[in-house]
Amino acid sequence: MTLDWWTLGLQTINVVILVWLLQRFFWKPVSAMIAQRRGAAQEALTQAQAARDKAKLELAAIDKTRAGFADEREAILAQAREQAARESTSKLSEATRQAEALAAAAKANVEKDKAAATQAWATHSSDLAVDIAKRLAARLTGPAIQGVFLDWALKAVRELPATARSCVSALVVTTATPLDDAEQVRATKLIGEAFGAPLHVEFAADPALIAGLELRTDHLVLANSWRADLANILADLAHDK
Repeated sequence: MTLDWWTLGLQTINVVILVWLLQRFFWKPVSAMIAQRRGAAQEALTQAQAARDKAKLELAAIDKTRAGFADEREAILAQAREQAARESTSKLSEATRQAEALAAAAKANVEKDKAAATQAWATHSSDLAVDIAKRLAARLTGPAIQGVFLDWALKAVRELPATARSCVSALVVTTATPLDDAEQVRATKLIGEAFGAPLHVEFAADPALIAGLELRTDHLVLANSWRADLANILADLAHDK
């Protein structure tokens, strides 16, 4: 096989021309187009990245806002729970105070009713005891009992100050049963001796005395009778109650 240098040279020239033509009319436009599209793609990527970054910032802002909403919601709920707790505590305290006040009032009423009942029973018992004593004492009558009460009355007169006895000139003697003339004379004599001077004595009867007598002047009353003794006993019982 022989090499034709002319053919080789022509083929080489054809290749060089073809390469030049391709570079001139194909590769440069294609490269420019590729570069242009690459730039456009890069710009699009840049814009997309910017949009993505903006979206991320907006999403972060939204998340922050939502977190703020959540925090505010929790704060509102906490405040509402605290307010409800305060109101509940206040209402419970008020209810407790009212219940205690009602209990205290009820207890006071119970104690008051109890004291009133006790007082009523005590008064009734005292009245009953005195009434029984009065009925028993009513059986202890007669000259002997009358004489004892007269002696007690005379003793009380003698124990009076002399100035109190000296200013008496008249008195009324009241007995449970009327005295006969002899008893009146004797009583007048003994009473005058106790006062230290003759007196003007009048006599009266009062069955309510039960037994005994009362000496009454304008300024002095000496009660020595079952009625007076029972009244003193009833007063002592009332005082003890």
